[in-house]
Amino acid sequence: MRAKTVLPAVAMTAVSMVLTLAVVVMWLGAAVPWPVALVVGLGIDGGWLATLAYERRLAAQGDHNRAVTAVGWSFGFLAAGVLVAHALTAEHSAGAWLAVAWLPIAAKALWLVHAMWERTALTPVALDAIRGIQQEARDEAAVARARLRAEAATEETRLTAVTEAGARVARVQAKTAQTLSSAWSTLETARAGEETGRALTSVTARVTPGVTPHWELPVWGPSEPLAARSLESAPALTDEALDVIVDEIRTSETPALSYREMAARFRAAGHSASEVRLRAAWKRVA
Repeated sequence: MRAKTVLPAVAMTAVSMVLTLAVVVMWLGAAVPWPVALVVGLGIDGGWLATLAYERRLAAQGDHNRAVTAVGWSFGFLAAGVLVAHALTAEHSAGAWLAVAWLPIAAKALWLVHAMWERTALTPVALDAIRGIQQEARDEAAVARARLRAEAATEETRLTAVTEAGARVARVQAKTAQTLSSAWSTLETARAGEETGRALTSVTARVTPGVTPHWELPVWGPSEPLAARSLESAPALTDEALDVIVDEIRTSETPALSYREMAARFRAAGHSASEVRLRAAWKRVA
C-alpha cells in the first residue's frame, strides 16, 4: 500500500530533477561555461533533494518544521521558474517546454500527499477492526430495516382487517336499520289506514264501556333503565299490591290512562315490577 504513493512521488522527482538540470545546462550554457551551468543545475536539484530528505526524516520521527517546508517549496518554485523562463525565451517548442514546467511543483505535491497518507495510515489489525465494526453496523441497520418493514406490513394488514370488519358491521347496521324502517313504515301505514285501523281496533279489549281503546304502535327506541339503587331498596310488590297501584294510576284521570301512560307513571313513581307482571296486573284490573 505504501508503494502506491511513494513510487509516483519518486518518479516525478527524478523526472523533474533531470529536466531542471538539462534546461539549466542548455539555457545557461550559451552565456556561461557549461561546468558553471552544471553546478547551478545541480545546486537547484541538490537543495530541492536535501530539503526533501530532511522533511522525510522529520516525518519519520513524527515531527514537522515549517522553515524546512518553506525552503523546500522555495526550491520547487525556483526550479519551476527556471523551466518557465526557458520556455518563454526558447525559439523552438516553447509550448512543449512550458507544458512541463509544472513538474517540480507536481513532485513536491506528490510528496505532500505521501506524507498525509503516512500520517493517516493504520495497521492491518486496526483496519480489520474497523471493517468488523462497519460490517456489524451494516448488519444491525439491515435487521432494523427488515423489522420496520415487517412491522409496517403487519400494521397494514391489521388496519385492513379492522377496516373491512367495520365496513361489514356498517353494512349490516344499515341493512337492519332499513329493514326496521320498512317494518315501522308498514305498521304506521296499517295504523293510519281507515280499514286496517278499524279492524285492529275491533280485536282489542275495551277499557271502559262505550269507549274503544286506541291501538298503539310498539315502542321502538332506547329505553331508560331503572337505577340500581331503586331496584335494591324497594321490595318486590305482591300481585295484590301491584293490582292496587296499577288501578290507582289507571283511573287517576278520565278517560282512563292507556297501558303505556300507566307504565310510564308507574315507573316514574319509583315502583318496580317486571314488564310481564305489570302487563298481567293491567289485564286483571282492566
